[in-house]
Amino acid sequence: MEFDLSESSLQWRDRLQAFFDKEVLPRHRDWARQVNADGMASFMPELQRKARAAGLWNLALPELADDEPGTRLSNLDYAPCAEIMGRLFWAPEVFNCQAPDVPNMIALQNCANDEQKRRWLHPLLEGQTRSAFGMTEPDVASSDATNIATTIVRKGDDYVIRGRKWFITGAAHPHCSFLIVMGVSHPEASRTSRHSCVIVPMEEKGVRLVRPLRWMGCMDHVAPIGEIDFDDVRIPLENLLGKEGEGFRVAQVRLGPARIHHCMRSIGLCEVLIELMLARAAERTAFGRAIIEYDTVQRWIAESRVELEQARLLTYRCAWLLDRAGHQGAWRDVSLIKVAVPAMLQRIADRAMQVFGAMGGSDDTPIHQALAWGRLLRIGDGPDEVHLRQIFKMETPPSWGIADSPFLLPRPA
Repeated sequence: MEFDLSESSLQWRDRLQAFFDKEVLPRHRDWARQVNADGMASFMPELQRKARAAGLWNLALPELADDEPGTRLSNLDYAPCAEIMGRLFWAPEVFNCQAPDVPNMIALQNCANDEQKRRWLHPLLEGQTRSAFGMTEPDVASSDATNIATTIVRKGDDYVIRGRKWFITGAAHPHCSFLIVMGVSHPEASRTSRHSCVIVPMEEKGVRLVRPLRWMGCMDHVAPIGEIDFDDVRIPLENLLGKEGEGFRVAQVRLGPARIHHCMRSIGLCEVLIELMLARAAERTAFGRAIIEYDTVQRWIAESRVELEQARLLTYRCAWLLDRAGHQGAWRDVSLIKVAVPAMLQRIADRAMQVFGAMGGSDDTPIHQALAWGRLLRIGDGPDEVHLRQIFKMETPPSWGIADSPFLLPRPA
């Protein structure tokens, strides 16, 4: 691959960085104060209007119709922009690049019919609504998606949905108007053909937000997590997304971009953690010396830089492959970064917390949230074990047995 970013990518990166520095970062303390008091930042619509006027809107969508707003950046060109957004947990929302809405947009782009796009996709592209994706369930091991037990039963001109989903990113957002729900529609079919995906309006009778959820004590203010009960929810047959029995296809269409975008943003977050370590270590003293003078702290920061640069290259290569070969051609690399990047984020956040001391675990810094986010990413969108299993399956055994290995010397007679 070419390791130099394109001229177009550099231009978009610089434009986004300038906007971020001028309009977004200076509002961070206001954002934290407002969401902790009211759950939402009142100035977000204003910032979004400014971002859109600056042409910085829907940057994460490579494929858009002529009448749909956005930059049409490739995955690789978007990567450095996602890093900038990742420096603040809430920054992607300014540019309509937040999860889970972007993966849902991609699922609708690829699987929805024209009427579904008009009703559900276009409001998302315009930033007029929010959405969620219901897959994980409380009573089964959802890492094996074939365990999903929520039922989608066809009755006359309707589907009837019964079940419970939880840890649904975005489901507790007050502006969430619909979910894409995955459930069993053909129980007698093969394991990967039993499920379908349907679009469920939040306002439908029988849809109940049981509770908002936190992760390790942290609240996701951008896309609040929810638990939802579906009690004989009736939706029209026209709300089927894709075809019956192709729920896995719909899920995979959205999961590939979701995984790589999380990794791109995590790299930007790690850059912030390294900057914070450098600043804190230079100012904090112990036993008569600034702690940055101690070999241990220097090693922590250096190791963090090594790991971050490795992860960035791996992520950029994955984006490059995704642009050229599509999701099927980049499947292995998506799994590689999905394992490597969250683990890196955890390690760097842990070091930053050690450098900061007790302050690192307080709400005064983003460190404890970064540590929790890294841990969540090791479970969400497929846990480490599933991706490692997939990576192993892609390894090709050598054609020779160990006794015939050309790399081993013969044993003496």
